[in-house]
Amino acid sequence: MPGERDLIVMAGIAGFSMALVSMLSAASAPAARSDTRLAPRRNRSSQAQTVETARKLNRAAGMLAASVLADSSVEHYRGSFKNKAMYTPLLVSALTMATSLHGTADMRPFAHKARDATYLLAAATGLVGSGFHLYNVGKRVGGFSWQNLFYGAPLGAPMAILLSGLLGFCSERVREAGRTRPRIFGLPAGRAIAAVAGAGLLGTTGEAGLLHFRGAYHNPFMLLPVTLPPIGAALLLSAAGHRSGRTHRVARSWMRLLTAMGLAGVGFHAYGVSRNMGGWRNWSQNILNGPPIPAPPSFAGLALAGLAALGLMRAHPDA
Repeated sequence: MPGERDLIVMAGIAGFSMALVSMLSAASAPAARSDTRLAPRRNRSSQAQTVETARKLNRAAGMLAASVLADSSVEHYRGSFKNKAMYTPLLVSALTMATSLHGTADMRPFAHKARDATYLLAAATGLVGSGFHLYNVGKRVGGFSWQNLFYGAPLGAPMAILLSGLLGFCSERVREAGRTRPRIFGLPAGRAIAAVAGAGLLGTTGEAGLLHFRGAYHNPFMLLPVTLPPIGAALLLSAAGHRSGRTHRVARSWMRLLTAMGLAGVGFHAYGVSRNMGGWRNWSQNILNGPPIPAPPSFAGLALAGLAALGLMRAHPDA
């Protein structure tokens, strides 16, 4: 059972996340009204393009949620679900994945209140989870030492569900902008999403770099997740900062490369599990101690979001 100090920390983090969710909801409403009033109406092909971009973002959010669901299930099982709050990311990521599937199948150019609520819940869960993981590492003997960063709660892991929720929330804003200029909090939607995906790639690279450093980079392929994604992040951030109208051909090709890398990483991690003593015959032990098989698709999910953003910028010069 958590002690009094734990409860105070949990309450503080939860209060902060609730305040942030309220701010996001309040900020999105006036932006949407302003776009509807000032922006010119668009034709049906433009509306179809924004819906298709929204569905791509739903898929990206769903892939991130699926990665979180599988990864947190394994990691929190290894921690014996000592804190009952460890069940939360499993439930929220499963709900987010189902919501993303619903959004992917939805062809209507309207935002869905239930999807919005789920995505905001996912973002709040990521914030709260980050607080829990920071507290878990900080309370260990030695505090934020290399040893604790290597073997304590992974600091970057909860950010994946936060990014899933944020990308999903952005997908609803793009979807409802079918007849207006695509905007998110008053910013061009394509460039805003590109910036979010780029920042997410940098954060995911940091987490992979820490764990691969722990593994001493014994396999040269372990260098790929710490070299390719930063270049992709730079390309996305550059696209977000440049004027509209460019094709960003290199950036789109690089996002496809990162998508392939993220999916191939599952195979590499499965191979890493098989090299442990007993191989897959001892799967119940080796999955817990080997490289996390569900982690690499996070790169693929962010790369898909980057592709969606670049496609939106290409189709809409004002996005």
